[in-house]
Amino acid sequence: MAKPLSISVKETFEELKKLLKSSSPHLSVRVKMLMVIKRSNSLLSKNDLANEIGVNHNSIQKWRRNYLQGGIKKLLADGRVGFKPSVISKSSHEQIRIKLNNPEGAITSFVDLQSWVDSTLEKGINYNTLRHYVKRHFGAKLKVARKSHINKDKQALEAFKKTSGKSARKK
Repeated sequence: MAKPLSISVKETFEELKKLLKSSSPHLSVRVKMLMVIKRSNSLLSKNDLANEIGVNHNSIQKWRRNYLQGGIKKLLADGRVGFKPSVISKSSHEQIRIKLNNPEGAITSFVDLQSWVDSTLEKGINYNTLRHYVKRHFGAKLKVARKSHINKDKQALEAFKKTSGKSARKK
């Protein structure tokens, strides 16, 4: 059986506590590993650390190696790269918002919305991209309230509301 790796944590316990509070959940486990190493009186193997923290031993091995190579900076470096810019521009976003909130607009499905976007705004946006974008930014759902008919006579509606003031139910 191999000897446990000797790691000396340079940061103080108070610094580690501050880092733990300020770091995101997926990085806080790495700080917990350093706290356990700092608190321990004896050398801990990667399996002991993994059992105590509740992660895979391969992750512990990788985190210890990163800490030895580059310190806390390399340990807490997020390996994820930047995110893709949005396919939909800000002006298109605003026009989609206006179109979805327009009661006279006849957008009743994502297919209608996609064809409208293709014809008026930007060509070639994938259906699922547009659907997820609209759900995320505007809270649109597949089942929406029925839209008011485009050719509805608004004056007739107002006249109906004025004349039907009494309840039809008998008491």
